[in-house]
Amino acid sequence: MVYELADTEKATALFEGWSETLIWSCLQRVMGKIFVTDLEKPHSALAFVGFFAFYGGEPDRELVMHKPAGFVIMTPQNEAWASLIEECWPSAQKETRFSIRKDTRFDLPVLKKMTETIPEGYELRRIDAEIYDQCLSDPLTCDFVSCFESKEQYLELGRGMVLLKNGRIVSGASSYTRYKEGIEIEVDTVSEERRKGLATIVSAALILLCLEEGLYPSWDAQNMLSVHLAEKLGYEFDHEYTVYEVASDERTH
Repeated sequence: MVYELADTEKATALFEGWSETLIWSCLQRVMGKIFVTDLEKPHSALAFVGFFAFYGGEPDRELVMHKPAGFVIMTPQNEAWASLIEECWPSAQKETRFSIRKDTRFDLPVLKKMTETIPEGYELRRIDAEIYDQCLSDPLTCDFVSCFESKEQYLELGRGMVLLKNGRIVSGASSYTRYKEGIEIEVDTVSEERRKGLATIVSAALILLCLEEGLYPSWDAQNMLSVHLAEKLGYEFDHEYTVYEVASDERTH
């Protein structure tokens, strides 16, 4: 049987050394869940938040087969977990993601200068109650706020900045997730507004907002474009890692 673990401290050692803020969100019980097959002395654990599932400890087939509903990005702790995921989910799409170091010392004047390059006709706004509702109305911007349980939770724990053009969100950077010490950043721009430097502006504004509040703005890259943007903002690339994308119409257990 697979159980949700209430006392998440019991799973901390299973993810030791894994510098992934989404796991920290689950372990700290800020958001997300931890699943195990042994509530008292777990030897394996699944941390799940948003679309992401992280598998730590001893490889456990039951946990891998217990796929959360919908599209899931499965992230193995090691090769043994990776092999088990491939065996259990042969149709999973194997992808490479790029980890960014989490000890960045930002150049604040440089970031501030980036936020001052807003093109004419665009408006920089923080995500408030009104912008939150607008984010949910568009599939492109939904992920800026959708991992949070409610508008109230986002407004309390989430942080985000967007650029508006004619009242429409055309680019944004927001907290995909939150952990006690910071956020995990989600960035996107509508296709017709890309290559204008808008993602740089909203990302720099969000980083500055976080730093003003003593929060760390963590960055993880889906592709090399994201890596290059991160480096422009002052981050440093760390390492590549493998994930498995499982479609939403796959069977669940």
